[in-house]
Amino acid sequence: MSRILSIDSIDKTLLRLVQEDASLSIEQLAERVNLSRNACWRRLKRLEDEGVIRARVALADPVKLNLELTVFIAVRTARHEADWAERFHKAVQDIPELLGVYRTAGEIDYILHARVPNVAAYDRLYKKLTARIEMQDVSASFVMEEIKEVTALPLDFV
Repeated sequence: MSRILSIDSIDKTLLRLVQEDASLSIEQLAERVNLSRNACWRRLKRLEDEGVIRARVALADPVKLNLELTVFIAVRTARHEADWAERFHKAVQDIPELLGVYRTAGEIDYILHARVPNVAAYDRLYKKLTARIEMQDVSASFVMEEIKEVTALPLDFV
């Protein structure tokens, strides 16, 4: 179990700012949180060193990259042995269309989040996935309207 880092209000403000725009300079961040450049840099470095900030990334527009279709794929398996789970983990790792893969509780064993250009591309993804590993049931839900999607984590719980 990882330990929870002590985060104060300045750290939270820094995290909110870099989650909104990771391209802000140290000078811009320092000004917004009323710290010196060096004090701001030390706080960000600590958050990175502690693993709170895992990476700074650019968010690409999926529509402009011909990835208009969001798909959530529900997987059920009749196999729950460790070797099957390990093979499943390996099977999904190098499929770039899969943005997230989650083991869940309840009737569905895994939920996969994918971005593809269209239904035909999803069908190719489905065939690729089912060729790699046996599954009891695979079903897909195609997103008709994206109502909310954010990348910033809520900071009210630290």
